[in-house]
Amino acid sequence: MTPPRSLPTLALLATLALPAYAATPNARVIPIGQVQGEGARSPLDGQTVTVEGVVTGLFVEGLGGFFLQDGGDGNANTSDALFVALEEGAPAPTISAGERVRVRGIVGERKTGGDSTLTTLHAPKIDTVQRINEVPLTVLTAQPRDWKALEGMLVRIDAPLTLSGTHTLERFGELIASFDGRLWQPSELATPGSAEAKRLAADNARRTLLLDDGSAKRDPATVWYVKDGQLLRTGTVLTGVQGIVDQRPGGWRLQLTQAPTIAAPQRPAAPQVAGNVRVAAFNLENLFNGDGKGGGFPTERGAKTPGQLKAQLAKLVATIRGLNPDIAALMELENDGYGADSSLAQLVTALNANGGTWRFVDATQGPGPDSIRVGIIYRSDKVKPTGKPATLQEGPFGERSRSPLAQAFVRGNGTPFVVVANHLKSKGCSEASGGDADQKDGAGCWNALRLDSSKRLDAWLKTDPTRTRSDRIVMLGDFNAYAMEDPVRWLRDDAGWIDAFKQAKVEQPYSYVYNGLTGRLDHALLSPSLAKQLRGAAEWHINADEQDAQGYADGDASVPYRSSDHDPLLLGFDL
Repeated sequence: MTPPRSLPTLALLATLALPAYAATPNARVIPIGQVQGEGARSPLDGQTVTVEGVVTGLFVEGLGGFFLQDGGDGNANTSDALFVALEEGAPAPTISAGERVRVRGIVGERKTGGDSTLTTLHAPKIDTVQRINEVPLTVLTAQPRDWKALEGMLVRIDAPLTLSGTHTLERFGELIASFDGRLWQPSELATPGSAEAKRLAADNARRTLLLDDGSAKRDPATVWYVKDGQLLRTGTVLTGVQGIVDQRPGGWRLQLTQAPTIAAPQRPAAPQVAGNVRVAAFNLENLFNGDGKGGGFPTERGAKTPGQLKAQLAKLVATIRGLNPDIAALMELENDGYGADSSLAQLVTALNANGGTWRFVDATQGPGPDSIRVGIIYRSDKVKPTGKPATLQEGPFGERSRSPLAQAFVRGNGTPFVVVANHLKSKGCSEASGGDADQKDGAGCWNALRLDSSKRLDAWLKTDPTRTRSDRIVMLGDFNAYAMEDPVRWLRDDAGWIDAFKQAKVEQPYSYVYNGLTGRLDHALLSPSLAKQLRGAAEWHINADEQDAQGYADGDASVPYRSSDHDPLLLGFDL
């Protein structure tokens, strides 16, 4: 289906061919609501019936049929529309949206994938009754109690919807929208498996509405209802959303019949925090530089070409310069040493291209044997490293969780403070078993290993690994755990570390959007003594809200937006 050509308005539009069969003139016409019934399946499943209604949407190419809607059966619990499936290869007369037609066919529940079905008329015989040049439209001023009662009906939503996810746009032509604001990860707000987490998950499902392009085709070349170059960001408001109610895998959706109005989103300026020392954390989304000499592409996990690497570096530099930190903890660096050809060294060189004082902490090797590692960079005119860099590679660190890197710094002649870069095991389920398997509570796989990593990290830092005797410590980075999951909750509630964003009274912080759900995988935790010197905390929402398909390989490489899939964070201290 290509709605800008075939369905640009409510009145009719393009002409499409349907089977040239005549419905029995004297057959008893029954209301569509009686065909739909109040249950999940039609009470007339398998029977031959005759219905009459107005064609509301032609989806011949995309879905293999059209939707038909009548004036109703007086029962608010039944839908007044259904789908008419066309026989493949049958000859077709001409009908179009806005025409009243009589259709005789066999009632069935058409499988649309998974457990989803769509009440459908099969083997249709069709007669045109009259042309009325308009279609029935139900206007919704709020979310309906039950979408089932609207299945197949044309609706317009006169309530704002929030764009909550874009990750299926390129694959299926879908956007994730939601009533009453964005959708939050339940384990960001409640303990996994708790009654409150289950309530939040159910509420997310209830509030979610998918917006679809009217086609079952995968990887469409274009998505007709999104303009070329249109900026899509999670949190954006959509209005004028109109389409036909449909149920398929993923939940209830609208097969759009006209393009919605998508508000022009505001991209945030770089954050400002008070204090005389600024510390940032940033997951670089796999900074790999081939052999460091222009070869070795495509890389294992990052850029596929030298051109992509150049664009990636440009965006990362724009991000770090925009944050303007004195120290930055980095994740997902290629683990390729500390020589001039390493990804870390070349990032620092790029930061210093126009004159700069950036340096990197050299841990001699690693840290860790993984293909990616953490790193720490700093501005030598602002702070000085002291003590020795320290890494932890025992237990789960190295093979699963990436080895942390700790380095103490001083500002002027001040007291040392310690920065710890962290990157715990991801939620991916490869090789997970036993307690590390998905417990179906919302925390994903490897939760037990991440909790063990947190406990070992806490114990390690109590041994003074940097040999500076400093109790002023900030550990920050990608914990791959949301705020109420065990690894972060244990550090906060049991070990006494203080959430920098709670300390700074930041409302609803977030750094990551996954499957349309917003939350924090990136955290900054402070020792009590350093928490007293915190003056501000902020996230720069340049990545998580951006369209998934955008990245360093596309668009303007000179701007920081979509430089990674995680948002960077920034802390300000008086030290």
